[in-house]
Amino acid sequence: MIKYIGLGEKFIFAALGIASIIALAVIFERTVIFRRNKSKSAYSFISGFSETLRTHDLEKTDEYIKNCSSGIYSEFAGFALGYYMKGHNGLGELLQGKVIEKKVYLEKRLSILNTLGNNAPFIGLLGTVLGVIKAFYNLGLMGDTGTELVMKSISTALLATAAGLFVAIPVVIANNYFTKNVKIIMHNFEIISMEFMASMAHKKSLE
Repeated sequence: MIKYIGLGEKFIFAALGIASIIALAVIFERTVIFRRNKSKSAYSFISGFSETLRTHDLEKTDEYIKNCSSGIYSEFAGFALGYYMKGHNGLGELLQGKVIEKKVYLEKRLSILNTLGNNAPFIGLLGTVLGVIKAFYNLGLMGDTGTELVMKSISTALLATAAGLFVAIPVVIANNYFTKNVKIIMHNFEIISMEFMASMAHKKSLE
């Protein structure tokens, strides 16, 4: 049994090592995605876009969108403008669908970070429990002569909990950061959508 507990300890450390590699890969990949679609330029883009759209000069609005390199916002506004210029009656539904599509794209793989952040401490704790069981088993076999060895075993066992927290803390921070950015981008999409719907309502009122 102790043999399997020792193997379990090794498996726990290996699992935490693999989890940290996966977490780093996901964080790096999502960082690249969010940098391409950073919300830093969102305010200036939306302000200029709204001001241009409210003039109801669609060619000028189209030119403004194409000249702005605002990543995901330019893409979304360009999509909306294309259907707006065609006079699409279901523009509101189309925009809602596009928002959902972009949300799925931005939240891709964040569930991995969420899972690792929630479970890494428990995996580490399991490793500690296995290590403590092994340490007390050895203490029972060796008695007082093995106290020093047992203390070293317990110290090693506690490393599993520390490793679990070491993986979980940055993963949770990164996941919260990405989730917050998704919410900001979604709010900005809603602003752009409402600008189009308000412009369309004004256009219909003049007809």
